[in-house]
Amino acid sequence: MKEKKEARLKRARRTRMHIREMNMPRLCVYRSPRHIYAQIISATGEKVQTGASSLEAPLRKSNRGNIGDATKVGKLIAEKAKKLGIEHLAFDRSGYRYHGRVKALAEAAREGGLKF
Repeated sequence: MKEKKEARLKRARRTRMHIREMNMPRLCVYRSPRHIYAQIISATGEKVQTGASSLEAPLRKSNRGNIGDATKVGKLIAEKAKKLGIEHLAFDRSGYRYHGRVKALAEAAREGGLKF
């Protein structure tokens, strides 16, 4: 199991180095078995500008840890980003495959008006 996590983190580092070269904010995703989290991190990587997760009050009551919840988190992060005036950003999937909950979150964020 340790090798699997190390491989994912290695992929994440490689992606983050590429995003750093582009010098744009990134939408970083983390998923656990029950919850999914999304953060928008500044272009320099020093500051978290906003975040959303399935633990927030409006989503917590109906949380199932599935694709539906990931879609809700994607819409919520898109709304928060729009309020901050962020439209263009890079998608950092943290080494996870673009599949299932990660894909649902990304597609919901795109429908919410984010471009990546």
